This record gives sequence, C-alpha cells and structure tokens, in this order.
Amino acid sequence: MNEEVVKAGVEEFVDETLVCKECGNEFVFTAGEQSFYKEKGFLNKPKSCKACRDAKKNAGKAPREYFETTCANCGGVAKVIFQPSNDRPVYCSACFEAMRKNNQ
Repeated sequence: MNEEVVKAGVEEFVDETLVCKECGNEFVFTAGEQSFYKEKGFLNKPKSCKACRDAKKNAGKAPREYFETTCANCGGVAKVIFQPSNDRPVYCSACFEAMRKNNQ
C-alpha cells in the first residue's frame, strides 16, 4: 500500500485504514483528510466510507426527472429538467452554451 505522509505544523499524519460502520468494508482515512479534519477542528474520525456517506446524504432526494424536446436552434434533442411550454424557445446544451458565450 502506498502510504501518504502529511506534515501539518509539528503533527505528522499517516494514511489509516478504518472499517465502515454501515457496510463493514475497509476504507482509507488519508493523511490529507486527517490534516483537513484537524484544520476544521473535527475531533472524531469518520465512521462511514465515502460511498455510504454519499448514499445517506442522497437518500431523501428524489431522482431528477428529465424532459425531451426539440432544440429551437438546431432541431436536435434537448433534455431539460423542466416541463417545456410552447411560449418560449428551448435549446440543447451546445446551442445554449454557444448563445451564452456570444452574449458575453
């Protein structure tokens, strides 16, 4: 294993292997993460791996619904996160970005 050593002032941090309380898998609490925790004043080591923390964070969120429509500029498919209406033009990502750059 490739251990990372980070010196923060007088303190020296070394990668540490921890066990996730959620899934039971091992994960590395890197020297850089330890330095960050110390800098922010966090006293406890993480108890869950990144995957479990992300899953817990996103558990209450509904997946995004996308709508397909026709780009008003190029005629291609545009996927948007809102229900398009006929009173305003909708652009695909490429056309929208091009128009935004031209207006700057």
